[in-house]
Amino acid sequence: MVNEEEIKRQICEIGKRIYNQGMVAANDGNISVKISDDEFLCTPTGVSKGFMTPEYICKVDGEGKVIEANQGFKPSSEIKMHMRVYKERPDVNSVVHAHPIYATSFAIAGIPLTQPIMPEAVISLGYVPIAKYGTPSTEEIPDAVSEYLQHFDAVLLANHGALTYSDTLLNAYHKMESVEFYAKLLFNARLLGGPKELTDEQVQRLYEIRRQFGLKGKHPADIEK
Repeated sequence: MVNEEEIKRQICEIGKRIYNQGMVAANDGNISVKISDDEFLCTPTGVSKGFMTPEYICKVDGEGKVIEANQGFKPSSEIKMHMRVYKERPDVNSVVHAHPIYATSFAIAGIPLTQPIMPEAVISLGYVPIAKYGTPSTEEIPDAVSEYLQHFDAVLLANHGALTYSDTLLNAYHKMESVEFYAKLLFNARLLGGPKELTDEQVQRLYEIRRQFGLKGKHPADIEK
């Protein structure tokens, strides 16, 4: 049986990690976890993710409508984006949205993270595309993200931030860390004259390693067999 209180505590812990690492400012970002086919725990709107306690966490249904929420708390309007991920990716049990500085800078500049520069990023992410800009709280962002859900576990949001999702909350958070680390390395490598990219052959060998590992989630290696 799902221990909702424990999941709420985990959400708060991940919120603190995201906040302390500068991946969000003020009240930015949101986190959600699927606890049943039609029940989800999520962070509320208008609060800092670094200072949450379990009573802040809301419960919504598959349409993002409130099932349970303590007085003064309600889900973020961006829960629509999370619900689209869950709807189109039945394997996903957690979604993390943040504004990590380097990854978001690439999103603002309109530059996807496509350069193969290190094995870990190639194996874990492949590359990270950019979903076109959408107005927050509308269906525009879910519609834009939908294009990439079947092939990627991470996507940049144009002029907005980043979105990662996985089978567990911890894995979804780790993907956000990986996206930001990838963006930071690529940014610094460009300052040093530009990265020396891995060759197509090297990339394909890394894709094959990923397939041999049987890693969960969606990845370009699944397409380029």
